[in-house]
Amino acid sequence: MARTSSLMVTSEAFPLAKSGGLGDAVTGLARALSRAGVDTGILMPAYRGVLDRVVGIRHIAHLAGMPGGEATLVGALCPESGLPFYLLCNPGLYDRDGLYLDEQGQPYADNAVRFAALAHAAMRVAAGLPGMRRPDILHAQDWHAGLVPLLVRAAGLRYVKTVLTVHNLAFQGSFELECAGQIGVPGAYCTDDGARLHGRINFMKAGLRYADRITTVSRNYAREIMTPEFGCGLDPLLRARAADLAPIPNGIDDALWNPASDPHLGHLCYSARNPARKSRAKAALQKAFGLHPDQGAALLAMGSRLTSQKMADVAVEALPDALHRHPSLQVAIIGRGERQYEIELEALAARYPGRCAVRIGYDETTAHRLHAGADMLLHGSRFEPFGLTPLYAMRYGAVPIASRVGGMADTIVDPGEREGSQAMLAATGILFDGDGAPDMGHAIDRALRLYAQPAIWRSMQRNGMACEFGWNTAAQPYLDLFENMVDAPRRGRVPAPTIRPAPLPAYARSSLDGMPAPAAY
Repeated sequence: MARTSSLMVTSEAFPLAKSGGLGDAVTGLARALSRAGVDTGILMPAYRGVLDRVVGIRHIAHLAGMPGGEATLVGALCPESGLPFYLLCNPGLYDRDGLYLDEQGQPYADNAVRFAALAHAAMRVAAGLPGMRRPDILHAQDWHAGLVPLLVRAAGLRYVKTVLTVHNLAFQGSFELECAGQIGVPGAYCTDDGARLHGRINFMKAGLRYADRITTVSRNYAREIMTPEFGCGLDPLLRARAADLAPIPNGIDDALWNPASDPHLGHLCYSARNPARKSRAKAALQKAFGLHPDQGAALLAMGSRLTSQKMADVAVEALPDALHRHPSLQVAIIGRGERQYEIELEALAARYPGRCAVRIGYDETTAHRLHAGADMLLHGSRFEPFGLTPLYAMRYGAVPIASRVGGMADTIVDPGEREGSQAMLAATGILFDGDGAPDMGHAIDRALRLYAQPAIWRSMQRNGMACEFGWNTAAQPYLDLFENMVDAPRRGRVPAPTIRPAPLPAYARSSLDGMPAPAAY
């Protein structure tokens, strides 16, 4: 019996192209599914430099009549991940410095065309191309691939099933309705019952409306996005499709993020069996960031995008108070984002030399060493579909202090305010509600009280390091989902409610103009 075949359709996949957590998630799941016996491939654009990082390139098809002009589809193997890739080549669309944004940090004006072309390529594969197996499942990742289910439905390809995974609902790929003809979306699908939302064509809504199944990356996020607060205008449609929505938590690459063998740490590696060696990583981090060499100091790290979503505005207000209240507290920050927050954090570092240091930017080595050397990690967020960073922190023995939203509410075990001995048995971190500086400051205070109790703190570190968040855990629910879909007949069209435009949160309003899923550090 032939193995189930799945083709992931994505705008990025590590290590060929990555802006953040989406790229990690796609590759991590693809590898886990492949190990579990699914014939898994990845379809993505051939961005600048991608063809130089793959081997065994073979021509599959010349694709005429595509949005953005003629394109070529090639197959290749990525030696770093061991996965087969199918790369859509159109230099006019993809040969650029950035994946989604121009030099001014603005979305490319033709992003609708760029990612519609990707969806049309997936539909052509589903229809059948010589020399390439037709997949049983087309697995669309986030808004960039949101047109895939619509195009498969419009083409009447009943033998191919579609899944849409929502990584971040706030980023929807919303474009002027007039571009529908240019990107090959039939007019019959550009209605409020179809892909139209707030008078624009919405790639995310297209996927949610026409996919056979929908998945989200955490259980709590699945509940949240069916509410007006987190639904970003799509909660009525999500509630209507609740029976087809499956929360399947993401995983992390537990080989890449392993303090015992992390090449980014070199001689500083350590494990849960010898956590005392983490002190060497702490000393190295203090030296690298210009902090006082004090093992007794509580070293709090923050590594994220410096944006309102990640509560950078709250951090710039809460951290000065925390540094003032706790003379033994040290803070190390890496990240990039809105310039006003970068400036305020740099000013904070100047006020507290030797106790607070900020590096504007991001690189993998510094990120790994930040987790290894930190005692605790601050990760505030107004919404967080999954939350990879706190899991990395736990893996490295850094106790997370995080917002009680999205996947973090599922993965972090908070002992509660009383912090009694029984509650501490399974505790792995601190969660806080609200998005004000007092909320974050109180959570930091709680963490520092626990840090002052070495036995309790070591217990929390051990608990976190022992947690299993690898991708193999996530693979089985997808195996079950794919098996049920392949064996079941295609469902009829799911009735959609009328979507009444409603006021959206500020973060959602700023995200609807074709922005990519945000990077997750």
